[in-house]
Amino acid sequence: MSERSWLRRPSVLSRQALVLYTALIVYGSWYPFSGWRSLGLGPLAYLSDPMPQYLTAFDVVTNVLGYMPFGALMVLALYPRWRGPLAVALAFVLGGLLSGVMEAVQTYLPTRVASNLDLAANALGALLGAAIMSPATGALLDRGLLRRLRLMWFERDSAALACLVTAWPFATMYPSPRLFGLGNWPRALWTRFDSTTQDALFAWAPAGWHVGAWPAWVAAWLPDDGWEALITTLNLFAALALASLTVRRHAPRVRLLLLFIVVALGVKAGATFLQSQSGLAFDWATPGALAGLGCGALLGLAALRLTRSARAGLAASALVVTLVFVNLLPVNPYFDVVLADWRQGRYLHFNGLARWLAWVWPYAALVWLAFVVERVWLGRRTRRA
Repeated sequence: MSERSWLRRPSVLSRQALVLYTALIVYGSWYPFSGWRSLGLGPLAYLSDPMPQYLTAFDVVTNVLGYMPFGALMVLALYPRWRGPLAVALAFVLGGLLSGVMEAVQTYLPTRVASNLDLAANALGALLGAAIMSPATGALLDRGLLRRLRLMWFERDSAALACLVTAWPFATMYPSPRLFGLGNWPRALWTRFDSTTQDALFAWAPAGWHVGAWPAWVAAWLPDDGWEALITTLNLFAALALASLTVRRHAPRVRLLLLFIVVALGVKAGATFLQSQSGLAFDWATPGALAGLGCGALLGLAALRLTRSARAGLAASALVVTLVFVNLLPVNPYFDVVLADWRQGRYLHFNGLARWLAWVWPYAALVWLAFVVERVWLGRRTRRA
């Protein structure tokens, strides 16, 4: 394979990111996926509706910004088969078609309103994102400083892990009883059961598995600030260890990981500021959380001296330990006040997406680690054979 043919290879990461972002658009457009009904209107009737009487700049800007990443990712995913104005035009058309389908289906959702203005704003966003990204596509994927840095600093076969690591800062947006305390969907599922159902489940389990008294017993081991520091430390360490697996040894790994922490905290503070009714951006920065941030950062940077397999193993162990404690420890009553301060209403689809991302991220990371272990084991077995 010639050097030029290698340069013109399509970007697997861009295509994976496009699929993921499209799924997020579908989720955000149709959430909460319940209450479907028909009002006797056709799915395309909204196209001929008059302009809405109450129009806010916030809604228009939000719809434009929401589809700009789609347009940009579409241009990157189409490269090198389609480039330049043709790629921009395809991104605009596909963005408009996607938005049109989303709006048409919203006709049958009671919590959503199909709008031709939203369709126009979304299509405009896809066009703007594609037009902005198109001139930089070659520099990012084919030639130029951005591509050289990408190839020098990051592993080539880490597209899936890179997407997973990139999603971690956004998984931390939704409020949790303890900072970075992700993956608590088993607790949420258990609390939705009534006492009769819980007793029935206990009846099928051995007596030693009855965990009714475990939360209070485990919580007594440390003060609440101590538990928050521990959970924050382990989760941040796991995220940094996984992020380091995508970075080459000769890259500025310390600076990249520090930048990753800054971005994660910026996303957390920004989401809290926008969603909190009181406008507090740092109400999550408790003494325990701050101590955990410092310890997790130090451990993550110190782990750079270890081998890749050691970092992956430690990340898996940290995730497993935190999942046990996150789902077992009792929730501080103050957390109900924090959660009540989180905006609902028109942010319902955003809240649902943020909550699901926080629920599933640790398990997705463990699945990826299990896949890597299986691949390494099969490779060694093949070589021995």
